[in-house]
Amino acid sequence: MIHSLFLINSAGDIFLEKHWKSVVSRSVCDYFFEAQERATEAENVPPVISTPHHYLLSVYRHKIFFVAVIQTEVPPLFVIEFLHRVVDTFQDYFGVCSEPVIKDNVVVVYEVLEEMLDNGFPLATESNILKELIKPPTILRTVVNTITGSTNVGDQLPTGQLSVVPWRRTGVKYTNNEAYFDVIEEIDAIIDKSGSTVTAEIQGVIDACVKLTGMPDLTLSFMNPRLLDDVSFHPCVRFKRWESERILSFIPPDGNFRLLSYHVSAQNLVAIPVYVKHNISFRDSSSLGRFEITVGPKQTMGKSIEGVTVSSQMPRGVLSMNLTPSQGTHMFDPVTKMLSWDVGKINPQKLPSLKGTVSLQAGASKPDENPTINLQFKIQQLAISGLKVNRLDMYGEKYKPFKGIKYMTKAGKFQVRT
Repeated sequence: MIHSLFLINSAGDIFLEKHWKSVVSRSVCDYFFEAQERATEAENVPPVISTPHHYLLSVYRHKIFFVAVIQTEVPPLFVIEFLHRVVDTFQDYFGVCSEPVIKDNVVVVYEVLEEMLDNGFPLATESNILKELIKPPTILRTVVNTITGSTNVGDQLPTGQLSVVPWRRTGVKYTNNEAYFDVIEEIDAIIDKSGSTVTAEIQGVIDACVKLTGMPDLTLSFMNPRLLDDVSFHPCVRFKRWESERILSFIPPDGNFRLLSYHVSAQNLVAIPVYVKHNISFRDSSSLGRFEITVGPKQTMGKSIEGVTVSSQMPRGVLSMNLTPSQGTHMFDPVTKMLSWDVGKINPQKLPSLKGTVSLQAGASKPDENPTINLQFKIQQLAISGLKVNRLDMYGEKYKPFKGIKYMTKAGKFQVRT
């Protein structure tokens, strides 16, 4: 299955490699570096690269490329999903997944990778099981290991490995029993010059943090489950119950996990929460252009829009920009021609605007097309698809847990054409 794994930073250096079946030479990554050079951005590197003797499958997260090397044909999504699971495990173990952190905990990283794959085939990918096999690093444990020469490898086999619910360990006890669910939606949209929606879709996830004693059985129901399309579940969810009743029934893993991810692609169901008024013009005879944009809320159910940032790649003929923002700070890089405006929170009574003039190269022809505007924003306590949790019930245990649901909408690739 997976022969080797290479971790490559954004500078193109291989800073960690792990081999399972046989040692694959680092030179195989040359094909990956060639593809990286051809791609303008890191996100545009093809996830599957075919070479004469191998296939390279990669994911890019936290400014690191995780590149798996395989020799025979396998379902690509299978390997890509495993790579994402590796990143999530590192994040769970170390708090952040970054090059310095991985280098600092290199022994634990190798131990975890050894358990996750057995002879190239995925074995233990559940965080609960891995944490019983390989203890997460702490300052105290690191000091003790240094003095005694012991390792982070657990003394006993995980209890959950042999049960029918391998994702949950037995004998879990908490003084405070609590279950929190975060409904997070990311909206990708392209808005045309007139303000009409060209394309819009929502990628949503429900992340859970469950700390409950014993072996609780939870059911989660929605007000409008028919909204959910293309749903992907954690293995703990009973699929038959979802198919027949549209209710999530599950014995949850202990701690943090992703309960499900979903997709809403029907255009009429996707509400656009912001609008941009723009007036960007370049004249043929003049070396000056006009630049005006205003950002405002739309269909936000009264919730405020925060963390708004606007960026735009200006045409190559632009020399400088003389702009005045009504709020926030802006910056124009004359080398990369990138304009960025940090707006902050939108006040509906006084909409933020950025106005001014654009200086063009003398004698240069008018730019062929106007720049596109990219937006980033967050809306707390709102799921833009309209998804709402109806109720959360617990069976199998006698105590009353504390329950909480939080909603958030944020921008994914949100583009406005001018």
